[in-house]
Amino acid sequence: MKVLETERLLLRRMSSDDAEFMLGLLNEPSWLRFIGDRGVRTLDDARAYILKGPVAMYDRHGFGLYVTELKAEGVPIGICGLVKRDFLDDVDVGFALLPRFWGQGYAYEAAAAVMEYGKSALGLKRIVAITAQDNHSSIKLLEKLGLRFERLIPSPGEGPEIKLFGWTSPDVNP
Repeated sequence: MKVLETERLLLRRMSSDDAEFMLGLLNEPSWLRFIGDRGVRTLDDARAYILKGPVAMYDRHGFGLYVTELKAEGVPIGICGLVKRDFLDDVDVGFALLPRFWGQGYAYEAAAAVMEYGKSALGLKRIVAITAQDNHSSIKLLEKLGLRFERLIPSPGEGPEIKLFGWTSPDVNP
């Protein structure tokens, strides 16, 4: 089901039919390095990940991570969306693209559309993001989206602290 459309991209809800794509994305070296190993090794693992993660989040919150496709070709290039993580107080914008689609403005295009959707359609007054301390590309993108570094927070798993970025609506009193 289509959620958002930009000039070049279509963002749609994920389904178990996306298992093969997600299996590849979740095992990309860049995903493993910057996001973490989700232990997804088979198509059945990928289907379970989709159903327990994004699909369950759509049911609980009405939003989640969306498959991001090139509109003209219908080719999935990554995921982008909003996530309500147990260890964060606020809704988090997240994104990940296959490396061959980096550097073409797709991540910014998708994430900007998701941020606008969160603000206008969902009425979010605060959106955060997390990233590894050395993920310089994501940090640059988050800053371009208007999020600002706030502090280091404990990683939800093992490992070093992660960076928390945030955006707060100007009409919210500090």
